[in-house]
Amino acid sequence: MRRLVPLVTLITSLLLVPAAAHASKSQSMMYEAPRELQSDDAALRAQTLEEIKGFGVDWMRVVVYWRDVAPDPNSREVPDFDETDPNAYPGWGKYDRMINEMRASGINPMVTVTGPVPQWATEFKTDQVTRPEPARFERFFEATLKRYSNVRFFSVWNEPNHPDFLQPQYSGQGDRREVASGKIYRRLFQAATDARDKVRPDVRLLIGETAPRGNTNVAAPLEFFRETLCMSKSWKKSSSCEELDAHAYAHHPYTTQSGPWFVPSQRDHVTIGSLNRLNSALARAGEQNALRRGMTIWVTEFGIQSIPDPNGVSETAQAEQRAVGERMGWNNARVRMFSQYLMRDSDPIEGAPESERFGGFESGLRNNNGDLKRSYKAFPVPMVAKKVGRERVRTYLWGLVRPAEGATRVSIDYSSRGGDWRYLKADTTNSRGFWETNTKFVGDRRYRVRWTAPDGSERVGPLTRVYDR
Repeated sequence: MRRLVPLVTLITSLLLVPAAAHASKSQSMMYEAPRELQSDDAALRAQTLEEIKGFGVDWMRVVVYWRDVAPDPNSREVPDFDETDPNAYPGWGKYDRMINEMRASGINPMVTVTGPVPQWATEFKTDQVTRPEPARFERFFEATLKRYSNVRFFSVWNEPNHPDFLQPQYSGQGDRREVASGKIYRRLFQAATDARDKVRPDVRLLIGETAPRGNTNVAAPLEFFRETLCMSKSWKKSSSCEELDAHAYAHHPYTTQSGPWFVPSQRDHVTIGSLNRLNSALARAGEQNALRRGMTIWVTEFGIQSIPDPNGVSETAQAEQRAVGERMGWNNARVRMFSQYLMRDSDPIEGAPESERFGGFESGLRNNNGDLKRSYKAFPVPMVAKKVGRERVRTYLWGLVRPAEGATRVSIDYSSRGGDWRYLKADTTNSRGFWETNTKFVGDRRYRVRWTAPDGSERVGPLTRVYDR
């Protein structure tokens, strides 16, 4: 006979597993490693793909810059060629190789088509980011769809709310200032949709790919969102605008040195710690028929900056915070894709002052010289430890065995005061490799997870500290 669980016991047990009932149990992982996969070093490319596949990653992002592909990109004069013919574009080479090698490795590519653009493809022919012509983008997008006929998922523009990729971001002054980039982007997305409908109706288009925060030069993502969808500040859509046909909304919810828990005071900013703001925006857009209802989120760029970036965290904190960010995505029912941006850190800027030498991305799992960080060891078996319960007397443990191909068993160890590791308990993952459990909180404990693959090899995660936020 099944025993009845007392109500108090049931409520307590639910409190110890935060918000799991609405978690994204089917969340997948995307990776981006352009430095390695665009290299002319075939051995490096092969090693990188083998590593990424060995991590259990099934998706990779390829960012195709229109300027890099097109003929005479620095000319004001439009070349005489068929803009819808992929064979008329000379610059596909590195992208062809990346996509072909990904697919040969069993990895699904997602292609982001973006600016900068050829100068001749802009309205005023003065630079490579200001007001790209939608008609020309439609033709280039058609050519791209034909070129990569074995790719089904495409995203329109990288960070269109950032002036490095699209201008102008703003127009007007004072009370009349508005996000011009949103209207420009809407026309570009509609052009891509027209190209899709014409030559490959099976293709799924992602909208957004927005940067997380705004300032006087960068449009805040939700401000940009409203302008793109013809929505007012009160989230009412103009009746003159039709619903945009997107499969999912893509976003880059990078955070600050404060970690993934950081919540910006500006309500239109969306970091990983405030991703629910995007949930609400998508719900309102669905209600107003600006986007389809129930639209999911693809996090197509994310990473934690580590030292030597001036605003970076330690290697231990990078591994822990990257896992916390991934769990925040998993805990969001709309999130269907999460991402890791980069394999290797950017090279330091030669000749720059010490405070500016590391101005790129230090979010990789390797240092710029290729040495492994703690995040490399943690990435296949990420783990989170968090104090929970009203009295904060329990520790909630969450993790993922990324390379698993079905339900599997994990072992959880603990260490006190830097002593030897001791076995705590085992747990079973779901079919996607996710697991969660809890244990008594002990203040000086650290945790790690171990997993033995079917071939007998063992993955051991690094030390994970308990956080209380």
